[in-house]
Amino acid sequence: MPACPPTTPRRPICELPNELISQIAAGEIVERPASVVRELLDNALDAGAHQVMVRLLAGGVRFIGVEDDGFGILPNELPMALKRHATSKIDCLSDLESVNTMGFRGEALAAINSVAACSILSMARGHHHAYLLDGQTGEIKPVARSVGTTVEVKELFSNMPARRKFLKTDVTELAHCIEAVRRHALARPDVGFAVWHDGKLIEQWRRCGELNSLPATEQRLADVLGSDFVERSVWVDFASNDKTRQMSCAPVVRVWGRAGTADAARSRSDLQFCYVNGRFVRDKVITHAVHHAYQDVLHGQRQPVYALNVEIDPTRVDVNVHPTKIELRFRDPRDVHHAIFHAVENALATPLSMQSANLYLSVNPVRSGGVEDDVMKTLDTAVPSHQPLTPARYAQAAINFEATYTVRDPTTPWGNSTPTQIPETYPYQETSFNQPLGQALAQLQGIYILTENVQGLVIVDIHAAHERILYERLKAQWQDNLRGDEQHRSALPCQALLIPATFAATPTEIDTAQNHAITLNTLGLDITPFSAKTLVVRTMPTALAKGDAIELTRSVLAELAHLDVSTAIEHAVNELFATMACHGALHANCSLTLEEMNALLRQMETTARSDQCNHGRPTWRQISLKELDAMFMRGR
Repeated sequence: MPACPPTTPRRPICELPNELISQIAAGEIVERPASVVRELLDNALDAGAHQVMVRLLAGGVRFIGVEDDGFGILPNELPMALKRHATSKIDCLSDLESVNTMGFRGEALAAINSVAACSILSMARGHHHAYLLDGQTGEIKPVARSVGTTVEVKELFSNMPARRKFLKTDVTELAHCIEAVRRHALARPDVGFAVWHDGKLIEQWRRCGELNSLPATEQRLADVLGSDFVERSVWVDFASNDKTRQMSCAPVVRVWGRAGTADAARSRSDLQFCYVNGRFVRDKVITHAVHHAYQDVLHGQRQPVYALNVEIDPTRVDVNVHPTKIELRFRDPRDVHHAIFHAVENALATPLSMQSANLYLSVNPVRSGGVEDDVMKTLDTAVPSHQPLTPARYAQAAINFEATYTVRDPTTPWGNSTPTQIPETYPYQETSFNQPLGQALAQLQGIYILTENVQGLVIVDIHAAHERILYERLKAQWQDNLRGDEQHRSALPCQALLIPATFAATPTEIDTAQNHAITLNTLGLDITPFSAKTLVVRTMPTALAKGDAIELTRSVLAELAHLDVSTAIEHAVNELFATMACHGALHANCSLTLEEMNALLRQMETTARSDQCNHGRPTWRQISLKELDAMFMRGR
C-alpha cells in the first residue's frame, strides 16, 4: 500500500501584502529585459514621441534607459506614475472597451519598480523645469532635461535572485530587446528609433514621414527587414464592408502591408509580423487566415513572410486578455479571418510575370517605333492600360480565357470529365516575343519549355504550369456551380468504403458531424455517429478514395467547428481539385509543338497564382541577359 501523503495544516484566508501583490503582477508582465523595453516603448509612443532612444548595458540586465521627446509628465502627476493601476489612458469602463492606446493597464511601471531600481526623469511640454522621481524613496527633485521623459531601470531582478538565474546570456537578452524595438519600429515609420548597447550604436531607424503613408511604410520595411523583403513581396490593401450597416460605408476591417511571394518563404516563421490597430500581436485567427491564403502556393512546410496591419473598430476587439497585451480576442473572428484571407489571396493572385514585365518597362523607357513600343502594345492588349492591374482582373481573365482543356458540361457529374491536351492549333503571333513569358523556342527533355522574352531566357516547367491552369479552372467552375440554383447544384462524387472507418471522436467532432451532415454529403463524406463516442465514415470523395479516411474526416470537422461552413467546404474542395489537376496535367516526356507551347504560355499569363503549381513548386524561372553575360564572361 502506498504511504499516505502528509497532511498540510489549514491556512486561514487573508489578504496578500502589497509587496507580494506587486511581485506577482511583475511576474506576469516582466519576464526579461525585453519585456521592460516593450512596456517603456508603449508609453513613449502614447506620449506622442517622434524620437525614441533605447540604452542598454549587459543586454538590459544591468541597465535599461528609454528616452523620448513626447509631451512629458506633469510634476504633480509624477508620484502617481509608479503606483499600481494609475494611468492616464483610461478612466471608465467605456474607455476600456474601446482602447486605442498602446498601454492602458497602469501596472507596467509599478511592476518594473518592484523588481528593479527605477527612476523617472521628465519635463512636461509648456513647463520650464524637469523633475526626477526616485522609485525606491519616492523623492522628487529638479534636474535638467528637454521636453520629454526618460525612464531608467537598473539591476533587473536584483531583489529576486531566483528569477535572475533564469535569464540567458547578455547576447541572447540583447537580441530579444532589439526584436522588441523592431516590432515597434515596423508599426511606426513616423517615429525614429535608436538602440545603444554598452555605449555603442547598434541599430538606428530614422523617421520616414507621416504615419499610414505608402512611401514611409515601404521605406521603414526596407530599413528594418531589408530591401530584399520589399523586392520579394507584394503590396496588400483590402477593406471589407459590413452590408448590415445601412448608415455607414466605412470599412469594418482593413488589411494593408506587404506579403512575401512564395519564393521568399523560409523554413522558420521569424519574419511574420502582424499588427492590430498598431499593436504587435500573435493571434490564431490571423495566423490561420494568412496560412490559408498561402496554402496553394507554398511548398511543403515553408513559412510565409509578411508584415500586415489590421485596422478595426476598437470596440470590436478586446485587448484586455493578457498582461503582456500580445494576445487579443475579436468579437467577430470570422469577419477578420475573411478579410485577411482575401487580402493576402488577392495580392498573391497576380502573376509575377506581368509584374516583372511592367518593372522592366519602367526601368527601360519606351521609345516609339522600336521593340519597346511593341512590348507596350502587347501588354495593352493583354491588360488594357485604362484598367488597374488588380488580382481580380487576372482571376476574371483566367475564367474567361479560351478553354484549351475540358470545360465541364453542366449535365455531367463532377469528376467524370477528363482534361484534354492543349490544342494542336493556336493563333501564333510574331509579337509573342514581347509577351511577359515570351516566345517558345524549344522543348527540353519533354519536361521544360525554353522561351525568349525581352529580358532574356525563361524556363517553364510544363507539368507544374499546366497543373496550375487546370486547378484554377476547376475552382472557377466550382464557384460557378455554387452561384447557380440550389436545386441544380451537384455534389462531389463519392465512393463507398469497403470497410467503414470508425474512430473515437470528441464531443465537438460528434456535434459538428450531426449539425453539418448536409455539408459533409456535398463533399462526398457520409459521417454518422456509431456510438456515443464514436463516428463512422462510410463514403469518401472519389478523387481521394485511397487516402486516409480518418485523417481527412478530422481535418474537415476541425474546419467546420472553428470556421464558417463555406471556408471548410472551400478548403476540402480545393484539396480534391488539386489532386484532380495533378493527375490531369501534362506529364514528362510529352511532345508539344511550338504553337502548343505558346498556348500554354499565354494561359499562364492570364491565370491567377500561375507562378507556382498547387503544391508550391515554381512554374517558371527568368534568367536575364545580364546573368547570361556573366555566365559567359562577356564584357570582361
